[in-house]
Amino acid sequence: MITYEYPFNERIRTLLRLEDLFEKAGHFIQQQGAREHHVVLLSLFEILEVAGRADLKMDLIQELERQRQSLLAFRNNPEISEEALSGALYEIEQSSAALLAMTGKIGQYLRENEWLMAIKSRAVIPGGVCEFDLPSYYYWQHQPVNVRQEALQGWLKPLIPLRDGLSIVLRLLRASGTAEHLTAKGGSFQLMLGGSTSQMVRVSLKEQLPFMPEISANKYALNIRFIRQDLESRQRQPDTAVDVPFDIVFCNL
Repeated sequence: MITYEYPFNERIRTLLRLEDLFEKAGHFIQQQGAREHHVVLLSLFEILEVAGRADLKMDLIQELERQRQSLLAFRNNPEISEEALSGALYEIEQSSAALLAMTGKIGQYLRENEWLMAIKSRAVIPGGVCEFDLPSYYYWQHQPVNVRQEALQGWLKPLIPLRDGLSIVLRLLRASGTAEHLTAKGGSFQLMLGGSTSQMVRVSLKEQLPFMPEISANKYALNIRFIRQDLESRQRQPDTAVDVPFDIVFCNL
């Protein structure tokens, strides 16, 4: 199955973007090539931009506390595993403590690194980090793998509490809904939500189906068009002769 997620608000959109960037950085930092490590730096710079919201840290802390209080209500419930509940509460408490320990503006230590900021300013220019533009960066790229990896891990480490906190919130969000199997007649689906409090919708299709969903939604209505991807043209239309089966989950914390 291929699952497409559509956030209903900017807060969840920000968390999803950060999740993607942290996953990309985590993948490429394990590689050995200088080009892969360049991708880690680019991801780091993007994390810096996306996480620049002053209230992001407090948003996560408040949400984790809200989830902690919700879980506490399940104490002594015979239908709930005490071991699993205690593990979830411990994870939330550890994440909240790590976020609280983050001082100052997110990523300020990166902004104070003139060498990194020089790379960041050149990276937005096509071909702007060639050896004749940034010889010191070119030199760094020729350092041993372990030297580069240690440096990258050092720059990422202070942001790990942010990654862990948003991972918990998104995991709880994704687990909050129940999948429903539906069919889009003629490739289109519409549902009136009546002021729903859902924060995200997840739409899943079997991989062998040659369609992808174009989703537009707010708290009042959801519209999905299942279209065939045309890599040559932006004029994409649903196949009105085909009914498309899919799963849908509405998620809300």
